Amino acid sequence: MAYETLDISTPTPILSWAGHELGPQETQMAKNVASLPFVYKHISLMPDVHLGKGALVGSVIATKDAVIPAAVGVDIGCGMAALKMPFTGEQLQGKLKKIRLDVEANIPVGFAENKEVDREVTKWPKWAEFKQIHRGVQNLEKKALKQMGSLGGGNHFIEICLDTDNQVWLMLHSGSRGIGNQLAQCHIDTAKELAKLAEGKLPDLDLAYFVAGTEEFTAYWHDLQWAQEYARYNREIMMARFKRIVEKHLAGGKPTKPLLVVNCHHNYAEKEIHFGEEVYVTRKGAVRARETDYGIIPGSMGAQSYIVKGKGEHNSFCSCSHGAGRLMSRNLAKKTFTLDDLIAQTQGVECRKDEGVIDEIPGAYKPIQQVMNQQADLVEIVATLKQVLCVKG
Repeated sequence: MAYETLDISTPTPILSWAGHELGPQETQMAKNVASLPFVYKHISLMPDVHLGKGALVGSVIATKDAVIPAAVGVDIGCGMAALKMPFTGEQLQGKLKKIRLDVEANIPVGFAENKEVDREVTKWPKWAEFKQIHRGVQNLEKKALKQMGSLGGGNHFIEICLDTDNQVWLMLHSGSRGIGNQLAQCHIDTAKELAKLAEGKLPDLDLAYFVAGTEEFTAYWHDLQWAQEYARYNREIMMARFKRIVEKHLAGGKPTKPLLVVNCHHNYAEKEIHFGEEVYVTRKGAVRARETDYGIIPGSMGAQSYIVKGKGEHNSFCSCSHGAGRLMSRNLAKKTFTLDDLIAQTQGVECRKDEGVIDEIPGAYKPIQQVMNQQADLVEIVATLKQVLCVKG
């Protein structure tokens, strides 16, 4: 399935891989972004596109000489990591519950943080730059140290999956924790204050932006890169801990070499070259999918997930979807589904089955197969995975 150019009157075209009509609010949000004067070429909407703040989740926005902090969002560098392990499904039999309890005991979830700072955490070279990031977060260094190697809440998760060859995969989804959130909020507030002072005609204050060459832009771009690296390293620390737990149960604690390693952001901005020009590319709920890139597209808890390789489709700014995308809000999911529904929809998955995770029920998400069918021109599927263990944030 290729994209369609939406029949909407905007200064910049909107290309959509969604395969369905946008709702009125989604359409307005897309129009708002497409009306900004610094948007480059077009906006690309991924198959899992849905409402966000300021810009749609599942949108790829390339810009010239400007960046929109709220379009990147508050979970800077949120993304996925996966390891293909030299184990098979048979080796997991009878061990999943013990592994889950070990993961829950060793990797903090929700608002929790590590009691002690991991030695590997202190080795991260970017701690040397902490005093140079926004003054509004300078009281959070100790918290940032203790949260490095923790999952967070919402739709963040840790999973063991099996592929169609019964090979074991480890997978997790997390971002830049409290420090990334606070950094983002500080810069979003500054952008909004500047927009009010400028008295310009922004269609939505959440689209307040920084202009390249200004102090505010330079400060945001520096802090953004710092938080993106924090998020990537946070996933590495957790994955190393997760790997050791699985090796303890499946290999007697002996270290093993993964067969494939993937670590990718899906909420971030980078400088890239597209159509021969250097631009800032913001992927708000989208994964980079150049021909050399491996990506991870997870389904909901209990559904299939995919390891993919990019096809380098330039019209998507070399991007693909970041998941199934929500069909309904968390509140609506809690009102719609019962605990019995959750138990039925997560059959065969070792996970929490209580009212605290009803908002993450598979029925609250779009069918992942439908999303994958819409992006055959963006990625090729390398592995199809099915969860057998899931720890939710």
